[in-house]
Amino acid sequence: MDLATLKAFKPSEYEEAADGYRATGDMASEAKDAIDHRIGLGLRSEVKGDAAGAAHEQLKKLSSNFHYVQTECGLVSTALNGFAFDIAVAKRKLEAAMEDARADGCTVNANGSVSYPAGKKPGDEKTADGGTVSGSSGGSPTSDALERQAVNIHPNPHYGKALEYANRIADALEEATDADTKWAPKLRALKADDDLEVSHRDWADVKSDTGGVREAGKSYFDSLPEPPKDGTPKDNAAWWKGLSPEEQAAHLALNAAAVGALDGLPAESRDEANRMVLAQSRAHVELELAKIPPEPTRYSPNPNGTYPAVIQNSSWTKWNEKYGERFAQLTKSQDGMKSIQERFDATGENGLPPAYLLGFDTEKNGRAIVANGNPDTAAHTAVYVPGTTSNLGGIGGDIGRMTDLWRESDAMAGGKEVSTITWLGYDAPQSVVKDAPFRHYADDGAPKFNQFMDGLNVANSTDSGGHHTAIGHSYGTTLIGSAARQGELNADDVVFAGSPGVQVGEASQMDVPKGHVWNEEAEGDPVPDLGRFGHGGSQWRFGGGVAIIPSDELFGANQMTTGESEGHSEYWDRDTDSLRNQAAVVTGQYGKVKIEE
Repeated sequence: MDLATLKAFKPSEYEEAADGYRATGDMASEAKDAIDHRIGLGLRSEVKGDAAGAAHEQLKKLSSNFHYVQTECGLVSTALNGFAFDIAVAKRKLEAAMEDARADGCTVNANGSVSYPAGKKPGDEKTADGGTVSGSSGGSPTSDALERQAVNIHPNPHYGKALEYANRIADALEEATDADTKWAPKLRALKADDDLEVSHRDWADVKSDTGGVREAGKSYFDSLPEPPKDGTPKDNAAWWKGLSPEEQAAHLALNAAAVGALDGLPAESRDEANRMVLAQSRAHVELELAKIPPEPTRYSPNPNGTYPAVIQNSSWTKWNEKYGERFAQLTKSQDGMKSIQERFDATGENGLPPAYLLGFDTEKNGRAIVANGNPDTAAHTAVYVPGTTSNLGGIGGDIGRMTDLWRESDAMAGGKEVSTITWLGYDAPQSVVKDAPFRHYADDGAPKFNQFMDGLNVANSTDSGGHHTAIGHSYGTTLIGSAARQGELNADDVVFAGSPGVQVGEASQMDVPKGHVWNEEAEGDPVPDLGRFGHGGSQWRFGGGVAIIPSDELFGANQMTTGESEGHSEYWDRDTDSLRNQAAVVTGQYGKVKIEE
């Protein structure tokens, strides 16, 4: 880049273009929301039949297209701001060097060289002629030493200053050239396909584009206010609120996973960030699965016809050794993401509110936090923690439980908003035998749960701050108990279902008002007594320590009826006492709770 081009460069023009792309992205976001929350909702609730189903599928594609436009426009906007930032830095350096040169009586020429006037050093009799010097950028220690030597022996005292200014100008021009060279391919890469289908390949390209823009825009991104290090939800909320729209868009475009994980931020912002992560993760998983050869038949008949009737196929054995573990991991992630998308698509069915993705990660067993309804505006919010064997692949069942609880609670809420949340925000034990007896899964996840509950309180915009209930099932109750034991559990009520123990021996230790700990144990549920000696809290009774679980009278919980529910998994079945009782607690309708006699 030459001097004339850099002088004439107007960063504001690129910043205005960035604003335009951001505005376009905002319009795409509004269109997506209109399809998902109004048009699609109306279609599902008022029109039935094959034609309506086909129209709904087309609307889903259109919504996906708008989501893609929103994401890509965010990247283009951030890239343009990053380019403008880098060039503006170089331009300021150029202008400062030129101004300093003029103030010292030097002249900057069109090619970047600097002319200096005649002059003489103190003690010299003869005036040295003026001249012109050209600068060089990024000198080595050797060249810098030679320049200093030349300045010292040069008879004109203005020579050294002119050389300094010429070098500064050369540095600025090189910096601008480097920025132009760096950004040009990144901006070209943001060009979308010319078809109307947003494919998995397109979303995979978004991930690649994001990495490219993040790499090129490091200086720009580093200039933005960073999230508080180990900040509380209150700190996070203040940071986010203090960002300009441009800064928020940059963080969403380049660091969506981090934004989506920050407790205390508005649910809509977290949902937007996590849906970007979900779309890109789903594309990556689908494309990688497509590269794995089909799984061979595992068993083949014994050709001799003797016992055993089947033998393990050697082709399958080789396939399993090479692909089996990764295939299982990818399939689990695929199933979980499909379940989350199905919940998005179900918005409007029988009044079901929009879903908000408040956390998402495919690493290890996967994590997901899915809300029915916006907890920021809800008068009543329930947060459900699932237990042993919970992972991303099975998240659909947990989402379904909270969907049923939302319907039951909404019917009791008297018109007030309700939000029910599935919180798979920890690494749950995966084996009943090998993992569930140990406490560290609960202890490790408890601080994250406390932070999430605090974040709900910070983000809630209702006058009362919202009524929050923590609900645990099985090992999930152990995590909630650990959260109360380790810190302050920011909840108004706690509901346990099928609890093997909560690490504390009395309801009074659960950090909620007296009388606001509730328990359910269904007929034939073996988990409470099996887990008692691993996760039960202790009381000093009968001359020794006694392992106490919430089902024990000594614990002091309100023992709710479960009615028709049986075993360990029916606490959220429809038309049961156990579901109705939970809904009554969630909505603060304590007089409707049925207590065991």
